[in-house]
Amino acid sequence: MSTEIFKYEKPFKLESGKQLTELEIGFNTYGTLNKNRDNVVWVCHALTANSDVFDWWKGFFGENDYFNPKDHFVVCANILGSPYGTTNPLSINPITGHPYYLAFPQFTIRDIVKAHQLLSEHLGIKEIGILLGGSLGGQQAAEWAIMEPERIKNLILIATNARHSPWGIAFNESQRLAISADRTFYANAPNGGAKGLKAARSIALLSYRNYKTYGVTQQEEKDNHLDDYKAASYQNYQGEKLVNRFNAHSYWYLSKTMDSHNVGRNRHGVEKALSLIKARTLVIGIKSDVLFPIEEQQYLFQHIPKSVFAELDSFYGHDGFLIETGVLTNIITSFFKTDVKGKIIELQRTA
Repeated sequence: MSTEIFKYEKPFKLESGKQLTELEIGFNTYGTLNKNRDNVVWVCHALTANSDVFDWWKGFFGENDYFNPKDHFVVCANILGSPYGTTNPLSINPITGHPYYLAFPQFTIRDIVKAHQLLSEHLGIKEIGILLGGSLGGQQAAEWAIMEPERIKNLILIATNARHSPWGIAFNESQRLAISADRTFYANAPNGGAKGLKAARSIALLSYRNYKTYGVTQQEEKDNHLDDYKAASYQNYQGEKLVNRFNAHSYWYLSKTMDSHNVGRNRHGVEKALSLIKARTLVIGIKSDVLFPIEEQQYLFQHIPKSVFAELDSFYGHDGFLIETGVLTNIITSFFKTDVKGKIIELQRTA
């Protein structure tokens, strides 16, 4: 499905006080808005994903999946700074006539949400029936539910947090160190920092999976290896895969955007901010997640008023939210049958 582009031709002011003179947002929609205009499912995507949610969340979003175009009007917008249709560091700066590169202004999760609010107004969406996201997508969803509590009716937060942790920031900084060690990153070229990006993705992947995942999927079948290990080949492959579809500048900025996530900023603290959420909320944590440990989702559950909690016992670590689509479907089906007041949904992982 082709990505549509919404052009906002007025200055877009950022939380920092800086501004973009104009803004473009790439987005995809599936299905149609019903007569009551209450069937909107808005998906907030993670760090390097795009707005085609039917492509990257198959089994959860699709013609015959839980979220389908027959029952829902599904919207997914490419986030600010990402190179899949939205204004980003490789976009042309209308003032200079050249790409922004490292002159692009720093932005936050709130800026991403503010851009999506503009898109929702453009699409004539007054009420969002279900707002959901995992990881950085969950950070966006939490922010939006705080910024517009009356508008969001149901909220689903998966493998995410209320503020990014020192652990998560350290992972991101390690990736940026890898990018900045590649001197081509500063060359003002579209493919600048490619080798650094490859190394950064390799670092990130360690946080997306875990020790047990690698122990099974990348274990050598024979004991006579001295080099060319499966785990090493896997890291190289995944790094190259990202380099072929992303760029180091967007990755650099988006990692800093994730670091900035703190719902309590200028709101009298995190707990006060979470208490503003009025949506019926489902919080899902992944037991084996080392990047967003399950304690972070338990914290969300404890401080969001109308919330329930579910634990996903996945072998895949943080990436489990993209893989365990059958379990997610079961959890969400149970959520919509559950009294939301302080309940814990207990489900066994299916094979």
